Amino acid sequence: MTIDIGISAKDRKKIADHLSRLLADNYSLYLKTHSFHWNVTGPMFNSLHVMFETQYNELWLANDVIAERIRALDVMAPGSYSQFGKLTSIKEEPGVPEWKDMVAQLVEGHETAARTARETIKVADKADDQPTADLATQRVEAHEKTAWMLRSLLK
Repeated sequence: MTIDIGISAKDRKKIADHLSRLLADNYSLYLKTHSFHWNVTGPMFNSLHVMFETQYNELWLANDVIAERIRALDVMAPGSYSQFGKLTSIKEEPGVPEWKDMVAQLVEGHETAARTARETIKVADKADDQPTADLATQRVEAHEKTAWMLRSLLK
């Protein structure tokens, strides 16, 4: 059955491409946050262990929302590590840094994801796609708030 939601196939594909990059950033940030949750050590262990758990849970839930929006646009959502690796702007951490470096990397990751979400908003607005613009706006808010909280630990 042909989809007819008031957004052209070309625009849906373009929006979905941006959402796929947002999903890849969000998922990569989820993985990094979860890894840091498992591996954090030092005097901030308890605080960061709990904070990282809260953050990775929020990211995990957001992954589903983003992927389902891609599907609502009638485009297949990326769902493999190799696909995410090609789409993400989040830098992978192959080791286990000290806690301050973990926090700094997560700040950078959330700022990167916020920028990706802002680009998604622009594309969605051009196509009159309010649901995607709203979703991406919520992601900007979540990433900026988390980046602020993490940055506060480094002062």
